[in-house]
Amino acid sequence: MRLGVLDVGSNTVHLLVVDAQRGGHPTPTHSTKTALRLAEHLTEGRLEVDGADALVAATADARRQALDLGCEDLLAFATSAVRDASNSPAVLERVRAEAGVDLQVLSGPDEAALTFLAVRRWLGWSAGHLLVLDIGGGSLEMAVGRDEAPVHAISVPLGAGRLTRDWFTSDPPQRQEVKALTDYAHEVLAPAASTLLGEGPPDRAVVTSKTFRSLARLTGAAPRSAGPRVRRRLSAAGLRQVVAFISRMSSTDLAELEGVSASRSHQLVAGAIVAHETMTALGLEEVEVCPWALREGIILGRLDQLQPGGGLASVDGPLATGRPTLHEAR
Repeated sequence: MRLGVLDVGSNTVHLLVVDAQRGGHPTPTHSTKTALRLAEHLTEGRLEVDGADALVAATADARRQALDLGCEDLLAFATSAVRDASNSPAVLERVRAEAGVDLQVLSGPDEAALTFLAVRRWLGWSAGHLLVLDIGGGSLEMAVGRDEAPVHAISVPLGAGRLTRDWFTSDPPQRQEVKALTDYAHEVLAPAASTLLGEGPPDRAVVTSKTFRSLARLTGAAPRSAGPRVRRRLSAAGLRQVVAFISRMSSTDLAELEGVSASRSHQLVAGAIVAHETMTALGLEEVEVCPWALREGIILGRLDQLQPGGGLASVDGPLATGRPTLHEAR
């Protein structure tokens, strides 16, 4: 079946179309991104009208694309920017009424668990006791376990965009601001790290997300053009050097570095601080980068709900929404 996955994050709205079958490898056929920076449209906890307008327009356009490309279903989900908005119910109703898209809001732990599922499937059982980290725009997700479902799935408000907005007043940030953010991240991470390490040290520590990929590239990891199956790593020593280097650079200069996108360069310093403090709190000297993350976890979770005959199984979980299919909603 052909599935469309619409990921409404804090920075972008991303439509990914894949050809997939239960037990098979999802094959991407189409991908488009729209930079909305929804997190920057939050005022006193509410998503501003212009941000909601942009979201409605982007989801309506994504739905049209999904239909034109022959998708049988559109799995539309939102993460921290919409999740944290105090007027989220009203915004979701607008998206449903005006764009025809039933946008599901994932909780932080569900986001962590689905990302963990994707990484587990990519690496297989040989990964053993697996630890997964993902830095988003609004939150940091962490999960650990030996099976396909993690034992612990944790979300903390350490997203790169959120921290840039809340802690930095200049570009590049002032030295005291970097120090204050470092101390805050250390404080927030301490209890989470204790929980995650309660089952013992992981056999493999794996990271996903644009932030981690950019940081790995800055420390010498292979470029994206080398393909998804090239092994990419990020060391704590290399990350320390990167933090010291980029914390003195403006976002304009950072955007000139290979592997750093212009739309996210302004939040790379905060993301690097979180990455370093997370690795330090967890005692990780090195992590490896996985190309699969939340979107793939959404797809795999949906396919797992398919019965052998092709219908949806009756199960509970973050994807068992009972909503109409893309064509029924039309």
